[in-house]
Amino acid sequence: MPRVDVCIEAVFTDLPLVERAKRVRDAGFDAVEFWRYDMGGADRGIPAFGKFCAENGVLINNSSVGGSLVDPADRPNYIARLKETIKVCKGIDCHAAITCTGNARPGVSYAAQKRSIIDTLKAAADVAEAEDFQLFLEPLNTLVNPHGYFLSSAEDAGDICRQVGSARVKLLFDVYHMHIMAGNVIARIGELMDVLGHFHSAGVPGRHELDSGELNYPNILKAIDGFGYKGLFGLEYWPAGDQTESLRRMRALTL
Repeated sequence: MPRVDVCIEAVFTDLPLVERAKRVRDAGFDAVEFWRYDMGGADRGIPAFGKFCAENGVLINNSSVGGSLVDPADRPNYIARLKETIKVCKGIDCHAAITCTGNARPGVSYAAQKRSIIDTLKAAADVAEAEDFQLFLEPLNTLVNPHGYFLSSAEDAGDICRQVGSARVKLLFDVYHMHIMAGNVIARIGELMDVLGHFHSAGVPGRHELDSGELNYPNILKAIDGFGYKGLFGLEYWPAGDQTESLRRMRALTL
């Protein structure tokens, strides 16, 4: 089965990152991911977080980089943010980041916005290649949340990755989001394996535990394993009850 990581932005949210990582490790996981290092403009304690993970055998799989890909005018700012994100991430032995597209631009054609994403990611791929860094492009659902986001199709995201044409830019398939948009997730994952780099997951509906709702995650994980996927499978869900018990249950579910 794929190695599993936990997005620590969704658990123990009242605690610093380093304390969240400790509790996730104590629940049996040895890999985590987090969002932007500068999220909210506050000191997130990145050095302490990185030190704990390094000393305790916890992999920091990825972070994220902010910015709009759909607006060519924002490209220089995006590339600057990417370079700073890479600098911070490499300081804590993290070598990948998620990138979103930003919201759709009213009055601008879909084709023009998609072209902007491709061109910006080509420039980003050059930076990532030089820095030995990986980017994951994430489509999201627009039916439940977040409304207004541009990229809501895994297939369009896969096409973008193929047109960028770099192994440094891969697709993040969030099972929660993509099931809401189109369902049929196992077959679609199989069709996108050539560009897949990471997964996120949560129960549908509600975005809670994987054993809640209508998705059969053991079967999904078995299929992903059968497709030959070698990356990590991320848990990005908000626990509905006791968080430590929930994580331990999800650990057992994904073994």
